[in-house]
Formats: sequence, structure tokens, C-alpha cells
Amino acid sequence: MSGRDLFCQPRRIRRGAALTLVFASVLVAGAATGSFPEAGRKSASGAPRTSAPGSRYDHVADAAAEAMADGTSPMEAAERAVSRSGDRWGAVYSQGEYKEFEEALDGEYTGVGLWARRERDGRIEVTKVAAGSPAAAAGIRRGDRLRSVDGASVDGRPVTEVVALLRGDATDAPAGTRVRLGLERGTRAWSLTLRRARLSTDSVTVRKLTGPVTVIKIDSFTKGSGDVVRTAVRRAPAACGIILDLRGNSGGLVTEAVTTASAFLDGGLVATYDVDGEQRALHAEPGGDTTRPLVALVDEGTMSAAELLTGALQDRGRAVVVGSRTFGKGSVQMPSRLPDGSVAELTVGHYRTPSGRGVDGTGIVPDLDADKSALERAETVLDGLGDAS
Repeated sequence: MSGRDLFCQPRRIRRGAALTLVFASVLVAGAATGSFPEAGRKSASGAPRTSAPGSRYDHVADAAAEAMADGTSPMEAAERAVSRSGDRWGAVYSQGEYKEFEEALDGEYTGVGLWARRERDGRIEVTKVAAGSPAAAAGIRRGDRLRSVDGASVDGRPVTEVVALLRGDATDAPAGTRVRLGLERGTRAWSLTLRRARLSTDSVTVRKLTGPVTVIKIDSFTKGSGDVVRTAVRRAPAACGIILDLRGNSGGLVTEAVTTASAFLDGGLVATYDVDGEQRALHAEPGGDTTRPLVALVDEGTMSAAELLTGALQDRGRAVVVGSRTFGKGSVQMPSRLPDGSVAELTVGHYRTPSGRGVDGTGIVPDLDADKSALERAETVLDGLGDAS
């Protein structure tokens, strides 16, 4: 299993709207799709396999083939078939969308380097500017209001639509193409033109708190994120406790979640899962740090691969889990190429934690509840774990 073949990402809305789910409010990045291993293995050309097990795929593929023969849209026919199937996480993607999702999982995207959210009044506010990005070079700051993209107002629009405008999805705009932004800061309003660029997502950040505490924040499991976590653990001072912040982590590459688990476990079971009734297992690599105090911080935005990791650390007694109940996405999807080149993903099974707990629809209940003061509560717990050791 390669990292590119194994990923688990929830989607509540089909096609372009899925763009918000790995980078929940990132205005310039696409999101991952969501699937698990074997049937999603790539061919030598890098495309998803053209076949997958089970009549579920046959039904969707047949609908797409009939539409193609009739001269209508195969992708729309496939979407209708997936919708009728009742598969909560099923989805159909165009070739371009699927390529964007794969690039996002590789930790790269084309954009200008803005993170943002939609406020209650419908305004789009910048929440972060990527260092070294076109947006940073232009002087855009956190707190600025994004008013328009290429002359189109973004007020009241879903973040997913703003994503599409900034990326230039309608024209498949590559790096180097221009995009004009309308911005506002206080009483000042201005416009500027940026060139899109290939950027890295930097899904893992590491910082030290006052006292012997290191916080490792994982926004999503993109390619290489597990190794970044393992390096951060090795470099942390010997007496330093760790807070693994998984709040808002909507999933990503499951192999990277397993690699992250390997930073804290000495081998052993991370999760089991089934694919059309066939049972399989995921194991950590030996040699992880099993003694350092560890707290996993979660919330209702912790999903999928992040829940898989949390469940493993909790079941095996390696971490105290602090926060609120997680989202509850424990299903397994596999991708399959349709006759027109689009990609369908349907649910084929579910994963379980080492103790056999199912996650789908229930989530993971933390050991200690905490809401707004979750980080402070985690620090207190670490203090107690340090005393106990």
C-alpha cells in the first residue's frame, strides 16, 4: 500500500463543494477525495483503476455508459445513480477535480495563499496568509475582507464557490495566471492583481508553550505529514509532554495517520477495516516513543483518518483524549473510473479501533470533556501525567 493509494476523507457535498473538507475554509486549495486502499490503486499512468468490486459500482457505471450512448452527460447520470443509492459519502468527480484532490493530498495546490472563512453576515474574512505566497508579497493581512474575485462579488457565497473563483477552476487556470482581488481593511478599499502559484499546504505546525510542552497541530494528513510529526517528537526535549492537536482535522491519507501513530506506539494494531466483507488491518511501525506524556485534543471537526488515529491512541492507553465528541466518519470508500473518465467513489466498508469500536455515526468520546478551554485543560492533564511518571 502506498500513501497515495490509502486515504479516507469525508464528503458531505458532491463535486466542487468537497473542496472545503481537507482545508475546511481554505480559499485557495482543493480538498482530498476520500477512499481507502486496494480498489483505488493507481495504474502505471497514475489513474484510478477502471474496475472495482461489487454491484454498487456496476450500477453507477451502467448509468454512465447508457448516458454516453444516448449523448447525454455520463457524469450527471452517475451522480443521480449515486444519489439514489443512499450512500452518504458516495460522490462523482470530473477528471480535473480528481486530479486537484490528488494534488491536495500531495500537499500542494495552485492559488494565491489565502485562508478565509465566511462570517455570519456573509462577508469573507481572511484568517491566514501563507508565508512566501503571492498574497503575502502583496501585503494582504489576516482580518482583511475579501470583497470580489475577478470583479465578481463574493459576499454571501459559499466558500466552495470562492475557492473555484480563486483557483480559476472554470478555465482550469494554471500557475502564473492572473486573478484580481477586491479587498477591504477598515475604511480602506482597494484592488490588486496577483499571479497564481504552486504552493505547499504545511498541514503540520509545531510550537512550544510556556513550560515543557510541545503542541503538534495537524490540519490534515497530506503526504509527508507523518514524518514531520515523528521528527517533531524526536526533537522535543526529553522531559517535554506533547499535545497532539487534531481539532478541525477532517482526514486525509490514512497511511500518514498510521505513520503518525508510529511516532507514539511501538508497533501493534492501529485499526481494522473491511472491504466488501474482507477483513484487513493497519499496524504501526515499531520504535515509537511510548513513555512521553501525550494528550490528543479533538472536537466535532475531527474526522475520518484523524478519528482512526485518536481511537488507536485511546484504545491502547497511549494518550488521554481531551475535547468534545468527534464527527463520526468511519466508512471506507474506493474510487473507480467511469466510461467518460470521471471517477466514482462509493462506500464499501467501515473501520474499527483496536478494541473493535465502530466510529461511523458515533464518533469518539473524549476521556475528558472540554470546549473553549480545551488547550488549557490539555496542559493541566499533561502536568498530571508528568507527575505520575
